[in-house]
Amino acid sequence: MAAADDVTTGARRRAAGDTAPATHAAIRRHAHVPTTLGDLLLVADGDELAGVYFPDHRYPPAPDQIGAPTDITDATRPRDPVLGRAATQLREYLAGQRRTFQLPLRAAGDAFAQRVWALLCEIPYGSTTTYGELADRLGDRRRAQAVGQAVGHNPLSIVVPCHRVLGADGGLRGFAGGLDRKRALLALEQPVGASPDRLF
Repeated sequence: MAAADDVTTGARRRAAGDTAPATHAAIRRHAHVPTTLGDLLLVADGDELAGVYFPDHRYPPAPDQIGAPTDITDATRPRDPVLGRAATQLREYLAGQRRTFQLPLRAAGDAFAQRVWALLCEIPYGSTTTYGELADRLGDRRRAQAVGQAVGHNPLSIVVPCHRVLGADGGLRGFAGGLDRKRALLALEQPVGASPDRLF
């Protein structure tokens, strides 16, 4: 199952007031994972991935929201199944070896943000959309600014692909991980010359 399906299902489940089944101890924990875009902070909550943050992330999680540190590089210890799997898939994605993620997700946010993040997961790899188009899909183009705020506060960078949202003119606009990283992610998915419709 692709990440898009996971987060969409999760958003609907939470909208209905249900909670995700927990087969792993519901304990928050985190790990830092070296990647080509810097050391990513991965946060897990029980059996689900709850956060992917860049160095100097614009909206970092509060220290009391990331739990205890976990070393997923220590081969002598049992590997955390959620963080280990996320680290592997993120590295594969950044190496151009993966286009979708197969991870159970938990994105904490209000109902509007959940709707926006679910739409983000519907943007195909290598494609882009705009804040206005997302607002249109939510039924009110006047809410483009609110959409932008929800996109900016996406706690699951890369996995929930907020980097695929551009300004109406194709400009990169803001990105919680920095515009250089947004440009790098878009170039990874859509190299120069790959599409005549490329906006950025």
